[in-house]
Amino acid sequence: MSGMLINLIIQIIGGAIGGNVAGGAAKNVDLGTLGNTIAGAIGGGVGGQILGMVIPMLANSAATPDIGTIIGQVAGGGVAGAVLTAIVGALKNRTAA
Repeated sequence: MSGMLINLIIQIIGGAIGGNVAGGAAKNVDLGTLGNTIAGAIGGGVGGQILGMVIPMLANSAATPDIGTIIGQVAGGGVAGAVLTAIVGALKNRTAA
């Protein structure tokens, strides 16, 4: 498998987890399990790719599979997924009111 594809899969999984954590922690931005997962996965994939460009060490986690870079990929994807879920949830609640 390509190193970029492995990085993307790690970031998407981290983002999906981060989206569900954000939705569970803040009920006012909760989109439901499926919505949190989708928003988190998109945020994790996109945000993780941006983070890989900013921090080149994280972009090579598949080429140099050490635990530090993999944890960095999961954390970056998780945070980006949580942020996008919170933004989408806040916008959804704002337009519904």
